[in-house]
Amino acid sequence: MKSVKIYYQEDINKLTRKRSGEKKIGESVKCSINNWEKDLDKSNCEFVIIGIPEDIGVRANYGRAGASSAFKPALDSFLSQQDNLFLNAKNIFVLGEIYVEDLMKKAEHLEQKTKQNIDELRKIVSEIDLRVSHVISKIIKFKKIPIIIGGGHNNAFGNIKGSFEGLSQQINVINCDAHLDFRPLEGRHSGNGFRYAFENKYLKKYAALSIHEQYNNSEALNLFLKIPQQLFYNTYESIFIREELTFNSAIKQTINFVKESACGVELDLDSITNVPSSAKTSSGISALQARKYVYQCAKQLKVIYLHIAEGAPVLSHIKADNKTGKLIAYLISDFIKGREKN
Repeated sequence: MKSVKIYYQEDINKLTRKRSGEKKIGESVKCSINNWEKDLDKSNCEFVIIGIPEDIGVRANYGRAGASSAFKPALDSFLSQQDNLFLNAKNIFVLGEIYVEDLMKKAEHLEQKTKQNIDELRKIVSEIDLRVSHVISKIIKFKKIPIIIGGGHNNAFGNIKGSFEGLSQQINVINCDAHLDFRPLEGRHSGNGFRYAFENKYLKKYAALSIHEQYNNSEALNLFLKIPQQLFYNTYESIFIREELTFNSAIKQTINFVKESACGVELDLDSITNVPSSAKTSSGISALQARKYVYQCAKQLKVIYLHIAEGAPVLSHIKADNKTGKLIAYLISDFIKGREKN
């Protein structure tokens, strides 16, 4: 089974906007020459960038397609940043994409209007899970930190399962999101990745930062109340509306809940105000607050991966939207800098 679409040097060169007299990150990063597993194993890079250009999981959750469009503009923006003293570009390996072209084609004509089509979309998501977990487990076995960009939040399950397999132990996860993504085990989709990971015992402790109170169902909220030693959340309204705690103290709460073990870091871009996504919000955290979250997680936790999910530049009302890609590029840089301060 083909699991990775490798990005070679010529692919990276095409995405890097070079300028005379300057050096860009894309001119210093490492990449595969032939066999990605052997090349990655031999590499002394700490960070591995991998994209997931799919939106099948979002569609299987009755959401809007578009999350497949985030990786290329994000990578373009990241590789075209300056290579300077603030970030060590030689510590970064650009792997490429999880191969999903065949599955995207398979799902292309499956509209969300019938139960039969929804069931079929959810079966395809399970196939994506296998590919994601396979690649993530390999990267982690090579003692690298994957930075996973794009796709729906269904891919949290593959990230967690892959981490479990790579480490041979349960992991903790922290997630900044408007939603818990803890919907029932009704077939795989973007709204239940953490629930499946928890029920399969890949996920030990889960902390969700700044969820929106009226956009999470009672069943999920009640489950968190029943198992407070393993599941935790704070809400957007408690932070920004009722001002019961500051955003910085909310970050501290969630970090403290998961900090004792290896931890995956998740960020759903639908938590940020007006970022194009399948569930775009007009009332969320700021880009600055998202950057602080990612940086502090990398700095304070035993991080094993970063996943930036649900961005959908194609849904922007601006035709040539490069702002979403640029935001993701900032977040990648912040994560790497935080990790290097750890």
